[in-house]
Amino acid sequence: MSINAADTAWMLVSTAMVMLMTPGVALFYGGMVRSKNVLSTIMMSFMSLGVIGILWALYGYSLAFGSDFGGVIGGLDYIGLRNVGQSPSSIYATTVPHLVFMIYQMMFAVITVALISGAVVERIKFGAILVFSVLWFTLVYCPVAHWVWGGGWLAKLGVLDFAGGLVVHITAGVSAFAMAVLLGPRKGLSDGSSMSAHNVPLVVIGAGLLWFGWFGFNGGSALTSGGLAASAFVTTNMAAAAGAFTWMMLSWYFRRPTVTGIVTGAVAGLGAVTPASGYITPMMGIVVGVVAAIIAYFCILFRTRRKIDESLDVWAVHGMGGTWGTLAGGLFAALTVNAAGSNGLFYGNGLFFLKQLLAVVVIWAFAFGMTWAIGKLVDLIMGLRVNATEESVGLDISQHGESAYGEDL
Repeated sequence: MSINAADTAWMLVSTAMVMLMTPGVALFYGGMVRSKNVLSTIMMSFMSLGVIGILWALYGYSLAFGSDFGGVIGGLDYIGLRNVGQSPSSIYATTVPHLVFMIYQMMFAVITVALISGAVVERIKFGAILVFSVLWFTLVYCPVAHWVWGGGWLAKLGVLDFAGGLVVHITAGVSAFAMAVLLGPRKGLSDGSSMSAHNVPLVVIGAGLLWFGWFGFNGGSALTSGGLAASAFVTTNMAAAAGAFTWMMLSWYFRRPTVTGIVTGAVAGLGAVTPASGYITPMMGIVVGVVAAIIAYFCILFRTRRKIDESLDVWAVHGMGGTWGTLAGGLFAALTVNAAGSNGLFYGNGLFFLKQLLAVVVIWAFAFGMTWAIGKLVDLIMGLRVNATEESVGLDISQHGESAYGEDL
């Protein structure tokens, strides 16, 4: 094993790009809420950068990528970054320093926790989301990351998730749905009060940062700077473009082509292509993006009609997008794209599709069940939701004592 300078440079750049995605989420979500809750929404993403960043180094990386224990969880090999240094790992990303692989994976853990916050904005106590995030990271993210990426039972089965459809998007999306049901709808939603985005340009800036960062999210998951990174990079862009275009046309057909819609479509395409980006061709990325936008668009309509206040549609965009993308890998994956991958159903390997389907079902059930239990526990101990007065005033002032746009405190 020796360090490759080009691979190391690409992985460091990719790490920085993925880190930038969490502020992107903060702005994307922050623009979508009402002005009295923009800071509290942004705070939840930056809280994840701080808290999860520390926990990943202390024990999360070890639980996810340490020596396998029964296919379920990693050991304590890397506790407190022990045995994680400047030399490459003998197991993971063998051409870059182990520290680089560790911090790259840290950014995935950070953004996954941040994504969930979109379901609970404008009504959750900050202390509650803080405690929930610590427990969820420990009990949901770390085990699933080990199952899929750390040599756990799904990895041994042959399940493939190139950059986080199962580990990031399904866990976050399904967990977001569970938390939205637990919390109930925002005050005023049922009587027709406006819940419109207060700052669409902020949403667009956030989406632009996400699109940019996703090249590191997916391209960096090649763990080298070679042809596979290039293929994943291009495939990612094709899916984003296809998702944006498809959503624009859908919203135009039903009403008007909105800016919020086109950027949401891009994010849907990006989320969906994530698990398959290193296994499918760029042209199949277009198919993934088109279908992802259609699925997410109608899932939002379904959720709205059922009066479930999953506020910023993490489930529809990420949960359902990640589900489709994982299954799309089972359909369209080709060994000609990635020799370390698998052929999918369309290339004669139906068994691989069934493995992907099994992984989706298991992680859906695990993420929903564990999130429900964690949410119930936090609610029992400290309460999840702010009181009616605090919610009316807004969480910026009631939870943080700050105002985004200079209103009197």
